[in-house]
Amino acid sequence: MRSFSHFIGLAFLFAGSLARAGGANHAQPTVLRWAEGQAGCTFSADETGNYHYGLWTSDFGIEITMDADEVRKSSLRVEPLFAVLLLVRDRGGSSLSINPGDIALEFVKHGHVTQRAIDPDDFARKMQTDADAFARQIQREIKKHPEKQSEKESLLRTHEKDVAETQEFLQSRSLRAAQLDQRNSEASGWIFFSAKSKWLGDWKSQELFVLRVPLADRLIEFPFALPPSRGDLLLRRR
Repeated sequence: MRSFSHFIGLAFLFAGSLARAGGANHAQPTVLRWAEGQAGCTFSADETGNYHYGLWTSDFGIEITMDADEVRKSSLRVEPLFAVLLLVRDRGGSSLSINPGDIALEFVKHGHVTQRAIDPDDFARKMQTDADAFARQIQREIKKHPEKQSEKESLLRTHEKDVAETQEFLQSRSLRAAQLDQRNSEASGWIFFSAKSKWLGDWKSQELFVLRVPLADRLIEFPFALPPSRGDLLLRRR
C-alpha cells in the first residue's frame, strides 16, 4: 500500500491556462497543493487529537484543523456531517474574498465523489423540518402503543436536544462569506460537508480526502488521511 506521504505528493502542482469548450480562452486557477516539507506548508498536532495543516504565501495563509477521529464522529451526529475548521488570513494587504459555498471535499475512496460545503442556515431549517416530522411519527407510535409513552417521549426529548444543539452550532460557529483587507484581515469558522449520499456507504478502514479551497485566482488543495496509519505524518509529533 502506498504511504500517505506518497499520496500527498512531493511538491506543489501548478495548473496552467486551458481553453474551455466553445473556443473561448479562460484562465484556470493556479493549483497550490499542500505537501510535507514544501516551503510554506506546515503541520502540527495538539494534545486533544486535532491536526493542523497550513499553507502560507506572501499574500495569504490558510490553516485547516480536523479531529483525528472525525470519520467516526461524523456518523454519530444527528445528521451525518464531516466538519473542518478553516482559518484564512490576508497577508498581502489587498482585498481577498472567501466564499464557503465554493469549498469542496473529495472522498477519494468513494469514487472520488465531491461534496460542496453545506449552507448552514438552509441545513438548520432542513433539520427542523425533519425534526417536526420525527415528532409527529413519535406521537403516532404513542397512540398505537400507549404503554411505551415514557420510552418514546424520552427518545423524542433526546432527539430534540441533539437537533437544537446542532442547529445552534451550525448557525453560530460556521464560516461565513467574508471580504478580507487591511482592516479585516482574518476569517475563521467551521465548514460542514454532508457525509450521507448514495455514493457514501460504509467507511473504509482508512479514508483519503482532498479539501479544495478557491481563493482569488488560486485553488488550494489539502490532501489528508483519516484515521492516520502508524508511522504516517499525522502520528509524528512536531
